[in-house]
Amino acid sequence: MNRVPTLLTELFRRLSLLLIMCLLCATSSLGQGGARGMVAFGKATGLSGDTLYLDVNQDIGTQLLPFDQIVKIAAANSPLLKYQDEVINSLNAATAVTRSQIWQNVTGFSNYSGGNQTLLASGVSGTDGRTGSIGQLTNGWRAGIEARISLYDLFGRKHLIRQAEATQQAGERQKEVALLQLKRELITIYQDMLTAQQVLKIRLLDEQASLTAYRIAEAELQKGRITAELMANATTRYVETKSISEQVKGEFLKNVHTFEALVGVPIQRLKRN
Repeated sequence: MNRVPTLLTELFRRLSLLLIMCLLCATSSLGQGGARGMVAFGKATGLSGDTLYLDVNQDIGTQLLPFDQIVKIAAANSPLLKYQDEVINSLNAATAVTRSQIWQNVTGFSNYSGGNQTLLASGVSGTDGRTGSIGQLTNGWRAGIEARISLYDLFGRKHLIRQAEATQQAGERQKEVALLQLKRELITIYQDMLTAQQVLKIRLLDEQASLTAYRIAEAELQKGRITAELMANATTRYVETKSISEQVKGEFLKNVHTFEALVGVPIQRLKRN
């Protein structure tokens, strides 16, 4: 008969602990969705613009723009690709100069003389041995064209044009190589970001569980139902999980900011509408 009150007391204590645990879990879950589950960007991290939050519990691929569209944005903002565009423009101009270089051997002239329209006569020997005269006006307009084409220009010009065109195509291929390298870097950091997100999600759950255990241990210690050693163990467990989750969060943020640098725009502009 004496065991009945004892059993009732023990049952009541366990039900109380279960109720406290449920309440703490619900509170922690709200904190997980409202704060710990959200990674802040914008004003919260010193960036200009409105504060933006990325939900750790939601796949980043569904929060950001499609990857192909992100690659196009990165290509449009890449300093290396812009430099390659300027190189290609320079090579295009060099090819045009090579094509028109033959005209440097063609010259034109024009002059004008004014006065009393003096007629000059010059002697010219005919076929019959007689000497005649040709009259020329010393005054008025004179114009003409002179062309001198060397054998080098005649036979070497086509090779110079081919060389210029080949250099131009090499510049275009170099741009394609730079674009391919950019895509590879984006794929690598994008996958690292997704992996870091999944690890962070798991670590936040572990931190939440250890926080719940810590709060229960704290409540039990105040009621004198556990020893200080058990409380210390719960505290150590929570500190360890908290430290690990902060490290993982830092790795995730580092990947996100590296991704921002490669794309060339803040993460706010990559968010789906």
